Amino acid sequence: MAQIAPFPAIRFTSGDVTSLIAPPYDVLDEADKNALLEKNDHNIVAIDLPHLPPKTAGPKSAYQKAAGDLTCWLDIRAMARDAKPGLYVYHQTYKLNGKTLTRKKFFARLRLEEFGTGKIFPHEQTFGGPKEDRLMLTAATRCNLSPIFGLYPDAENEISKLIDESIDREPDQFGHLEGVDNKLWVIDDLPTIKAIQVRMADKPIFIADGHHRYGTALMYRKQQLEDSGSVGEDDPINYVLAVLGGMEDPGATIQAYFRTMTELPGVTSNDLKDALAEDFDWTSCAAPKDVNQLSSNLAEHGHQAICLYVAKDDAYTIIKPKADDPLAAHEPDHAPAWRTLSYTILHKLIIERIVQPKLNSGETVAMRYLKSMDEAVATARESKGIACLMQATTMDQLRDICTAGELMPQKSTYFFPKLATGMVVNPLY
Repeated sequence: MAQIAPFPAIRFTSGDVTSLIAPPYDVLDEADKNALLEKNDHNIVAIDLPHLPPKTAGPKSAYQKAAGDLTCWLDIRAMARDAKPGLYVYHQTYKLNGKTLTRKKFFARLRLEEFGTGKIFPHEQTFGGPKEDRLMLTAATRCNLSPIFGLYPDAENEISKLIDESIDREPDQFGHLEGVDNKLWVIDDLPTIKAIQVRMADKPIFIADGHHRYGTALMYRKQQLEDSGSVGEDDPINYVLAVLGGMEDPGATIQAYFRTMTELPGVTSNDLKDALAEDFDWTSCAAPKDVNQLSSNLAEHGHQAICLYVAKDDAYTIIKPKADDPLAAHEPDHAPAWRTLSYTILHKLIIERIVQPKLNSGETVAMRYLKSMDEAVATARESKGIACLMQATTMDQLRDICTAGELMPQKSTYFFPKLATGMVVNPLY
């Protein structure tokens, strides 16, 4: 079962946190960090991103400074720890394809468990470097500075309705970041917290974003247990800061993540068509005018359809596997849900078994991952490559692959908007 707990968050004391919150650390570079600090030298990025790039561990002094800054901010009450433990309702209002949507979630402590042992499921692989950076920061500050993002099934939106009933008031804090309105309400009413805990108890949690942060929390707990020998059942190190939202929430969306195979200067559409002929149907098409038209065109060909743009002859085509399970013979040990995902088909069949041996002399195909269709096409033109314009992974696909114990190919989901860092901090002491 998913065990959640209230906690006494460390929060900025200002009601308007627009100049104090930041995008997730892993999408920022030095220029981004400097720009945020120019607006306010108390921006959370000063603590959450002490070392650049965060893909590797930095010097110990960088993390010690972050911890010192946090202590200083608490001393001068730029931030303060809440007197009572609570849950923190978090709404993000944003625009997507001409519509205004609100994604409803809440902050809580989520009890840690090793993957494969309970009801918390990853959906992508993680790498060592980023976890080492986060571990050093966690150890220095003794806090979770940024949350993981987890999704849970809630077909009737029961939990969301329960929470809505408890926040019939103006938000306690708000902030505008990169076109997204972020609002926060504090729930410290014990009966309401208990009701939410009871309803969450039978829910699986699918990690949407923050795999590195979850892995870091497991490493930190292990480190602390090795140092102290044992801790109490309710010790904060047994939990990780999480933002949790319903999969059926109308404001929760998954967007497509595009790819471009680069450095394939001699490959023409005819070359690609011939190479794919045994396994795929091929339909030439006009350039989609936008993502909405791309999604509509691909949907007409089924959930496994992919649009390819070949820069060599400026041509678009839609391909679709001839077989419903085209990887069945190649990957029999994997679950059908994983084998039939379009991203898996692209990587494991098209790239590894067709393009690489037949069109790239057996060499590993260079790849760029892009969130914009236009950027993917532009990158193909610049690099003499092939853009792979994908359909978005669905919530059902995410659930089915996770519960089968599988991991999707890297960057098979794009959750937008990104969570703002700095709305709440979770003290681990």
